[in-house]
Amino acid sequence: MKRGEAGGIARDVAHVLPAGPPAELRHRYGRDVHLVSTPWAMSLLARLCSPDVRQPVLGRLVRALYGDLLAQAVSAEFPRREVDLVSRMAATSPAGRYRATVIDPATRAVCVNIARAGTIPSETCFDALLDLLDPEQVRQDHVFMNRKTDRRGRVTGVTFSGSKIGGPLDGATVLIPDPMGATGSSMIETVRHLVSRGKPAKILALHLIVTPEYIAALRRARLPVRVWAVRLDRGLSQAGVLRSVPGAQPRGERGLTGVQYVVPGAGGVGELLNNSEL
Repeated sequence: MKRGEAGGIARDVAHVLPAGPPAELRHRYGRDVHLVSTPWAMSLLARLCSPDVRQPVLGRLVRALYGDLLAQAVSAEFPRREVDLVSRMAATSPAGRYRATVIDPATRAVCVNIARAGTIPSETCFDALLDLLDPEQVRQDHVFMNRKTDRRGRVTGVTFSGSKIGGPLDGATVLIPDPMGATGSSMIETVRHLVSRGKPAKILALHLIVTPEYIAALRRARLPVRVWAVRLDRGLSQAGVLRSVPGAQPRGERGLTGVQYVVPGAGGVGELLNNSEL
């Protein structure tokens, strides 16, 4: 059977947008995985992945995508409260009051920058949360690591070189924005480091693209992390797998090359964002 990577032989159902209003993509990866493949986000991401797109357009697309993904995750995961507020129209109408449910502005949030691909995504989320929440309850932390590879260029793990954790993590909602969820090694190391420093209320991993291998690695690690992603890439799977519900045939799903690059993927996003050599 031919693999689905060959041009147009099989289309991944994970990339087919459902009719009607935007909703999470149906899958069988469990309750902690959320694939918000909306037409808006999928369209922006398709452009981002084009070989013709580089900086400064690339950076703008990453910011737009993370603004949208953050809104989806926060709306579902953050605590809410009821408010009764006076609007500007109260000066001319007794009905000028606003009663609604909003995100609780007292929520403590920590954005974690996994340098270097995660720098722009983390800054985007940090700035947005400063507008949404009490600014004194929002913080940005930083971790530094590099992939470890063998002689063949295959990823064998990560080298953790340090972190800057600016305060307590207990009770906070921690967001870790990292564009590509490929092997899971960076995310696993980051989460382990964070939970060794405290007990967050929630840990949310925010990605543009994830692979089945990434999801499986997080599951094996048994870490308290919830995944939010725009797109699932499993382009090296057999055609029959691509036609199945994501997660229904986990043994046949494959989205990584031999040197752990994502297919169809977006290339080396960290290098592209920083105008570095691939």
